[in-house]
Amino acid sequence: MQPTYQERTRGIRISVEPYYIDAQSAPAQNRYVFGYRVQIDNEGAEPVQLIGRHWRITDGLGRTVEVRGAGVVGEQPVIEPGDSFEYTSGTPLATPNGIMVGSYQMVTSAGERFDAQVPAFSLDAPGMPVKLH
Repeated sequence: MQPTYQERTRGIRISVEPYYIDAQSAPAQNRYVFGYRVQIDNEGAEPVQLIGRHWRITDGLGRTVEVRGAGVVGEQPVIEPGDSFEYTSGTPLATPNGIMVGSYQMVTSAGERFDAQVPAFSLDAPGMPVKLH
């Protein structure tokens, strides 16, 4: 069972479950592919729309890539109170270990913008020594 990481910001709970994708990885070529399932729960009292994302992805050698963009997986979902939105995505690394952290840019129905924090989560290929990040 994979660990689940959680963070809560202003009634928005973000849960992330990372996993290794063996079929897309090629360790001999320094290619390690990781997937992650994200669930965003609106535990607040008003609808919010996810309008953007910001990721900081760091591999096992400390090399960091920042990714910014509109929405997630081509969507900018509106999440009503009591509802959730789930998606799956992934990232390749050149090392068997890494870490990701980020935020989602949200806007309320009243037009107020805020960043919902995504918890830092570890990316670790199975059978490899775990590296503390």
